[in-house]
Amino acid sequence: MTSFWLFLSGIFKWSFGFFDAAGNVMNWILFIVASVMFCYWCYVLVATLGGDKDKNYFSPTEGHHPYYDPQIMKKEDK
Repeated sequence: MTSFWLFLSGIFKWSFGFFDAAGNVMNWILFIVASVMFCYWCYVLVATLGGDKDKNYFSPTEGHHPYYDPQIMKKEDK
């Protein structure tokens, strides 16, 4: 019976080692993805919008969705 418990203990130790290794792999994948997204964000800020290029940017939605719409929010005098 002792050998069964030792075998079961070995299985549990292996499973915790597996989850530890899987966690390390997942952390490296998330780190690489976050690093790539950060580098892309820096590229957009520097290459696309840097050097006053943002002044030439045209927003297709600017003015179409105002924060305050006077047609909807009318102040009624009482």
